[in-house]
This record gives sequence, C-alpha cells and structure tokens, in this order.
Amino acid sequence: MFLHNLKYEFLQNIRARSLILWLILFPIILGTFFKVAFSGIYETTTVFSTVPVAVVEKGSNENFRQVMESLSEGDDALFETYYSDEESALKLLEEKKVSGILYAVDEQVSITVVSAEGGTSAEGIRRTIIKSFVEQYNANRSIIMDTISHSPEKLNDVVSELSEDMKCNENIPLTNGNHDNMLSYFYNLVAMVALLGSDLGLGIAVSSQGNLSAIGARKCCSPTRKIVSIITSMLGCIAVQTVCIFFSISFLAFVLQVDFGAKLPMVYLAGSVGGVLGVSFGFAIGSVSKLGVNAKGTVTTAFTLVCCFFSGLMIGNMKAVVSTYAPWFNEINPAAVISDSLYCLNFYDDYTRFTQKIITMLVMSVIFMLIGFFLTRRRKYASL
Repeated sequence: MFLHNLKYEFLQNIRARSLILWLILFPIILGTFFKVAFSGIYETTTVFSTVPVAVVEKGSNENFRQVMESLSEGDDALFETYYSDEESALKLLEEKKVSGILYAVDEQVSITVVSAEGGTSAEGIRRTIIKSFVEQYNANRSIIMDTISHSPEKLNDVVSELSEDMKCNENIPLTNGNHDNMLSYFYNLVAMVALLGSDLGLGIAVSSQGNLSAIGARKCCSPTRKIVSIITSMLGCIAVQTVCIFFSISFLAFVLQVDFGAKLPMVYLAGSVGGVLGVSFGFAIGSVSKLGVNAKGTVTTAFTLVCCFFSGLMIGNMKAVVSTYAPWFNEINPAAVISDSLYCLNFYDDYTRFTQKIITMLVMSVIFMLIGFFLTRRRKYASL
C-alpha cells in the first residue's frame, strides 16, 4: 500500500501545470536572461587585460623604447604599444582603440588619456595603470640622472636597485574557485527553484484536509493511516522536486555553461536538500487551519520572493547589506543558506562550511515537518 500510494503521489505531482511552469520553465527563462545580461561583465570589468597605448617619440628615446618593448612582450604583457605620429595617435585615442598616449621627448615622458566622464570602470583602471607607469618611469629617470650628476660611481647600484622587483608581500590566492561575482545570481536562482517547492508542500497539506479539497475528504475516510498518507505524499513531492532541481542545475551547468566549480555533484546535493526545505515549509504553512487555500498560496509565494530578495536574487549585493545591519538574518533566511552552500563549494577547499549549511537546511526542514505533522495529525471534522 505504501509503494502504491507513493507511485500515484509522484504521478499526480509530475502532471501539475504549476510544476512545469515554475520549477522547469521559469529557471530556464530566468537563467537564460541572466546569462545574456551578465555574459562578459566579469571579464571586462575585473579580469586584467593588456592596456593599449600609443607612443609618440620626439628626439632620442632609446632607453624609453627598451622599457616599452620589455613591457609589451610575453603572455603577461602590460602594454600593447602602437608607435605613431601625434595626429595618428590622437585619432586612435578618439576612436578608443588606445587608452592613452605617451609622449616621449628626450626620455621625459608625459601622458594624454581620454576624459574620465562617461567611461567604464575598466577604462578607469587602464588610465590609472598608464598614469602610475608614467609617474614611476619619470621618478626613476630623475633618480638616475641625479646619481649621474652627483655620484656616478653609484650608478650601477642604483640601476640594480631600481630594476629589482621588490616583493614586500606575496600574492597567495585563498581559493581556486570562480571569482565571478555574477555567479551569486545563479546561486540564488537555484535557491528560488528549491523554495518554489513550497507549492508542492502546500499541496500535501491541502490534500490531507477534508475541509479544503475533495481528495482530502477521501483521504480522511480512507482506512490508510493519515501519517502513512502524509509520509508518502511528502516523499513523492520531494522526489519530484529533486528531479526539477537536477534539471535546473543541469541546464545552467551544461547548456548555459555556468561555472559552478569542480564540485558539481555537491551542487546537486545542496540543491536537493534545499528542495526538501522548500517542500517542508510549504507543508507547514499549508497545515495552518485558519488560512484558506488561496491565502496559504500567497504566503508561500511571498515568503519565497522576500527570502530571495534579501539573498540577492534581485540586487546582487543585498546579502552583504543584510550582513552589515542584521547578520543573524542571513543565518535563518532559507534562500541565503542555500546560496551560501553553493558559494562555500566554489570558494573553500574543505567541506566544513558547506556541511554547516547542509545541517542548517536539514534542521529547518525537520522543524517545518514537525510543525506540519503536529497541526494535521489529530484534526477531525464534524462532517465532510
């Protein structure tokens, strides 16, 4: 009887139109919009790229040319250098094919860059790099010229000191994960799909209450124990929700090529546990007898949207803002917990923080399930 009920609960949920719309089509549409909107933003605004500059030489500038050639070679070149006359250089700058013009006049270097107004953050970074290079070059040149004038015997030592790369600290990456901050939107999309499973959980409670649905009235008259009926309904909904979560994550990872990192199986696990949390919350809300079916549906949908908003689905840095003023809220916000579990997989090598998030989701799921069981197990009706 248990397996029979489980089979038909699964089939009933898989045929629901709302399931197809919200748990399958919605993540496809929203995920595609995210991919189109955010594609390339990280590479153009954060990842360093070679800075194109034009060089206009007047007089003898052999040393400067050697410096520029050394900085324009190799895979990690700082500059992409174009040697030209002033007219051609200004045209390149106007067409934004270069980020600045370096004027070398008898080894003294000056700079012309585009106006800062209306430029992107990447252009601002390139201007800063060019400006810093010119200042450092002119400062070093002044030191060398001063040494030649006053202490020529120390010239070799000074040049050696200036040529040496001083490393006061070492850049050690804390993680090998993907640093693209736009990933948070996809993390929160997975969290939203998981919490939308609350509609399935709501259906469990509605279908077990005789005063809310015809199926509930039949179940109340059935010889099958209510606890068995609820458990089979819960397992059926969790199975359907897990299938939808797997589909959503697979679509994001393999079709849209969203980089979830090297621990994709754990991403599926986190999404599945988040789905259990969503179903259990819907079950708890649906078990509150004083609310009608429509009111319960409104509460679950509003709860999902509010949680996702504060987690950063609509505004990317909202979670950081919440962390500043109410850090405790991120610890109990289901959407934030789910998205944080995916974040931990990407940025941390061990599973300590990820395990904590999974345990938090499981504890919240158990609490919601117990609330639902407590509110529905002894409910009786005068008539059906």
